[in-house]
Amino acid sequence: MSDKPYRPSQGVALYLQEQGYKIIPINPNITEALGEKAYTSLKEIPESIDVVDIFRKSQTVGPIVDEAIEVGAQTIWMQEGVLNEEAAQKARDAGLNVVMNKCMMKEHRRFFSN
Repeated sequence: MSDKPYRPSQGVALYLQEQGYKIIPINPNITEALGEKAYTSLKEIPESIDVVDIFRKSQTVGPIVDEAIEVGAQTIWMQEGVLNEEAAQKARDAGLNVVMNKCMMKEHRRFFSN
């Protein structure tokens, strides 16, 4: 999660938090965000991880997916504009659900607006 409040990761995380989802920020440059303790990596999180929501350049997704597999995350979600077929296939092969090039906030609003 970005430490800049105007970045999409902050807005999406805030929206999801307001919908009742627990947000666990990952950023080595901050200690907290949205009232939640921030961690430097997925490996540091002391609880199970349902979704890893990725707001990074497509070419940097591989190591994040590797770490998500290692910690037993259930789903990889690559935000709009983030596409990495190789990393996605690796996640699928490890049994993770994968979503690419979709905004979690927009999808949530679309699904729950009916």
